[in-house]
Amino acid sequence: MRHEISPWVLALAGASSAVYGQEAPTLATVSVTAKGYAADDLETPIATTAVDRDQILRRGASNPGEALRGEPGLAVASDGVQGQNPVIRGLKKESVVLLVDGMRLNSAQPAGAIASFMSVGLAERIEVVKGPASVLYGTGALGGAINVRLPQARFTPGIGFNAATSYDTASHGVRGTGVMNVSSDDHALMLGASLARIGDYQAPTGEVARTGFASDSVIGQYRFRIDHAQQLRASLQRHTDTDVWYPGSTKPHANTAVVGSTTVHSPRQERNLFEVGYSRKGTGEQPLNVDVRLYRQDVERLIWSYAEKLGRDVGQTRVTFATDGVDAKADWLAHPQHLLSFGLNAWRMGASPDRYLASPTPASPLVRNLPFSDGRLSALGYYLQDDMRFGKLNLLAGLRHDTVKGDAASINNGAVTTGLARSDSATTGSLGAILEASPLLRPYANLSQAFRAGEMRERFEASPRGDGYHYLGNPQIRPEVATQFEIGLKGGSDKVSYSASAYRSRINDYITGQPTGTFQGGLPVKQTVNLGEVTLSGLEAQARWQYQRSQWVSVGYSRVLGENKDLNEPLFQVPADELSLGWEGAIAPGWTLDTTVRLVRQQDRVATAFARGSENATAGFATADLGATYRWNKQSLRIALKNLADKAYHEHLAEGVSGQEIKAPGRSLMLSWQGAF
Repeated sequence: MRHEISPWVLALAGASSAVYGQEAPTLATVSVTAKGYAADDLETPIATTAVDRDQILRRGASNPGEALRGEPGLAVASDGVQGQNPVIRGLKKESVVLLVDGMRLNSAQPAGAIASFMSVGLAERIEVVKGPASVLYGTGALGGAINVRLPQARFTPGIGFNAATSYDTASHGVRGTGVMNVSSDDHALMLGASLARIGDYQAPTGEVARTGFASDSVIGQYRFRIDHAQQLRASLQRHTDTDVWYPGSTKPHANTAVVGSTTVHSPRQERNLFEVGYSRKGTGEQPLNVDVRLYRQDVERLIWSYAEKLGRDVGQTRVTFATDGVDAKADWLAHPQHLLSFGLNAWRMGASPDRYLASPTPASPLVRNLPFSDGRLSALGYYLQDDMRFGKLNLLAGLRHDTVKGDAASINNGAVTTGLARSDSATTGSLGAILEASPLLRPYANLSQAFRAGEMRERFEASPRGDGYHYLGNPQIRPEVATQFEIGLKGGSDKVSYSASAYRSRINDYITGQPTGTFQGGLPVKQTVNLGEVTLSGLEAQARWQYQRSQWVSVGYSRVLGENKDLNEPLFQVPADELSLGWEGAIAPGWTLDTTVRLVRQQDRVATAFARGSENATAGFATADLGATYRWNKQSLRIALKNLADKAYHEHLAEGVSGQEIKAPGRSLMLSWQGAF
């Protein structure tokens, strides 16, 4: 039974998720992201969600946004197929910490999705912590954290290979992945590669132009076992996207007669990461586990702005966000009732965007116009967490202190060189409790805090940009502070599992980009501002039930309400209410059939004064997917119909001119295969 597995056994054994392409050899649903080490979700007083490799492949996902769409409490903000940013409880990309194997994926995000700068086709699992998560992850985790876990080198003797491929008719998209693991004695090597070739997809209303792109990823890791307790590792990750367009960014230019509309696109964007690490697994009655890593990550982006009438780019920006970081953490069973974890995280990111804009008129040659130069952000945080067990009661308490510093050499094309430095510090904490009244009844409650200092673009952006706005950053922007209270229930057995929660979050000094209604250089101005207070409250629930042998039904529900207290109106761009229904069952030897229905309510709770007409109500919609899977040996073949009724719709958080957002893909036949050898 799940409830018989000790959390200490899970944590100290370093239990992991499913082996690539196979069922996990454990009875518990284990999350690494929620507590910082492997722990049973049913003994964690935090709302979490996870999708495993099989679910990712079944959904035909190319990025975390696609993989998580439809999960309770989660939504997607998109400006194109590649630009799919996960949204947690109404909080978007700047308020969500994205991790790859526990390392922050740092970059400013003016267009597209930083979450797409990796191949989810290689992922073993995506774990989500919902709600403020500053204690473990520092600045930015107001909405929560998303951790994409990639394959690791394993000490499994011999050679193992896993592969998957898929094709869909809506975009004529082809995806393929392969991972090899080689191990001998004290050496283990993992190599993986993935590619995607996606064409412009078909919506019910016709082909949606500029939605295709190409992606390539390679990963590798080498591990050396010093002895039974100690290991060294070195990891490499590289991801490249080419010919990416963001059709949701298409907007009329201020000089419509000459320019028409503009669309942001990226000829090439690339992420490279190198990590070296050391780990030690403790022994004895009070084991101490230690993990230390150093990493370097470069995210390079080419962001061009294409003018339709001119037939050329009127803006070009090349920028590399280079991050150096160190993470050190340990967990120690100090007492049979206390598992202490502690650590520090430090990183420094630098960038100097090289931007060229058509000047003095849109028809003029491109002239250098730097939004800022030598921008720098650095963060240092350290934390202490106590995981306490008192019979059937589990308490989780944490405390963290962070300092974030920002500075730049100049902004506004060198015109401003003073007043650019700012340092912010914050102490945040969390306290949660969960009681095992019975395996199927585990009430929990938590009170948590998080903070977010302004990111680089919000601080230093001071120039026209290709989307038709003149942006004014604020080097002295105050950090946001979020406080959330949540109550919920969890439970699980071999035949049923469920979770439900209600929460309310208050964010002070909420950072956002607000249209001002003014113009500069003929362009509308968008200013980085602090709002006094916003609130987010919501309900979410999910359940899965085996009502008879090999027959499962599932349900999920989420509702979030946001309020801008300053303007006494709904918060800008909050996801619509959603209900999902699913069934999966065996229909013949080796064959299973599954169906999923999404019911999304009309979203008419929109901002008016704040948005100045840039957010419109979105009609409700319903979609259905149907799939069949055949499994044999360690292989599976799947055929699925997505958007079965060819429904024309768009998500409320789809970017675009209000009322002209691009439609989602129409009916699509997807074929996929995966196997392990």
